[in-house]
Amino acid sequence: ALLNYQTVVADLTGLPMANASLLDEATAAAEAMTLCFRHAKKDTGLFLVDEDALPQTIAVIQTRATPLGITVVVANLEEGLPDGEIVGALLQHPGADGRVRDWRPTIAALHQRDALAVLAADPLALVLLASPASMGADIAVGSMQRYGVPIGFGGPHAAYMAVRDGLQRLMP
Repeated sequence: ALLNYQTVVADLTGLPMANASLLDEATAAAEAMTLCFRHAKKDTGLFLVDEDALPQTIAVIQTRATPLGITVVVANLEEGLPDGEIVGALLQHPGADGRVRDWRPTIAALHQRDALAVLAADPLALVLLASPASMGADIAVGSMQRYGVPIGFGGPHAAYMAVRDGLQRLMP
């Protein structure tokens, strides 16, 4: 069952490595943030979150960042990246408002600044929308509840995380 789960996640995201599961989408996004910092081998820098990310995801990222001393900037990333040393950014696909955006230009701008791109993607939407890998994302996260994965033992729904080659040893 876990192999099937990981295979489905890898197929939908286009990324070669998927983990077995995480607690929920918001927690997976926070884990992706810390993965960005492990990859950069830095304790400081900005982690950006697009303002159209799910509100619970923004809240969990901010909560997780506080004790780690990570600066989180929530902004409209379609309008460009803020100044400063960026370690990574979370983009929502589709956004909390339902809009579908082409994140390729933002992801390219992140890569030009040596930052990783995290795409929080609805796996059911990925049946029709561009995959995270095709847009250049380094990491993809999302909730598997859309596929009927039930709540387990008091926790929320399972979440996925998939990464590009070179990041698999940094996964939680």
